[in-house]
Amino acid sequence: MFPLLPFPASSEVIMFALVLSRVAGIFSALPVFGGRRLPIRIKAVTVLMITLVCFPLLAITPPRQMPTDTFSLALLALSEVMVGLTLAFVTQIIFAAVEFSGQILGMQIGFTISSVIDPMFGNQAQIMAVMQTLLATLLFLALNIHHVFIGTIIDSFSVIPIGGWHLNSEIISFLIRRTSDVFIIGIRLAAPVMVALLLASVALGVMARAFPQMNVFMVSMPLNIGLGLIILGTTLSIFFHVLEVSFGQLKGQVDTLLRLMVKGG
Repeated sequence: MFPLLPFPASSEVIMFALVLSRVAGIFSALPVFGGRRLPIRIKAVTVLMITLVCFPLLAITPPRQMPTDTFSLALLALSEVMVGLTLAFVTQIIFAAVEFSGQILGMQIGFTISSVIDPMFGNQAQIMAVMQTLLATLLFLALNIHHVFIGTIIDSFSVIPIGGWHLNSEIISFLIRRTSDVFIIGIRLAAPVMVALLLASVALGVMARAFPQMNVFMVSMPLNIGLGLIILGTTLSIFFHVLEVSFGQLKGQVDTLLRLMVKGG
């Protein structure tokens, strides 16, 4: 009846919608694509175009029983969204660590009273957290890490069938272990400035004991800001190295999640 449509049967329209749900779940959790700064229309067009390109290449295993009502179809689409969110969750851990590092540095340097609008999430955040998040986003795109997740779309359908999302204890344990990386990576990113400012505080404490007439508070504020920015600039290569190592581990973590989902299914 509609010979120009690319889907000859209604079942393929349903399969396309389910694939679209999984792709939307992955991209909604990725940085840049999942932030509030990117308009919803651009997100929708990007997800739709990627789905159109990938759909003919996917080895899709249809569910044993196709949904016959709207409620069952919505539950199946929700499970596909959860597959995408689970696979892309590991990227949010790294960016949460970057924001945690920025919060620590902002407090140590003295930028606690200043806040700006975070373009990624649309809420207020410390200026150091926003700056480091933007640097991490640029590195994320420069290393083509988003290509890993485009490839993951193809791989996920070959190992996880439609409706095959299961949340078992091994997946929860794996995600909890990865969540602890927020503090580990965050401390690694902030360590150079934290150590330098700690040594500066010790030196100011010694000077305050030696020269009681000196106003340590007035001296410490500009000293912490100047020293913190200098150390941050000189150790920027360490910042990028730590992030590069963390981003390099994403492929292995995503593959581990795929294996755990298959095992749980």
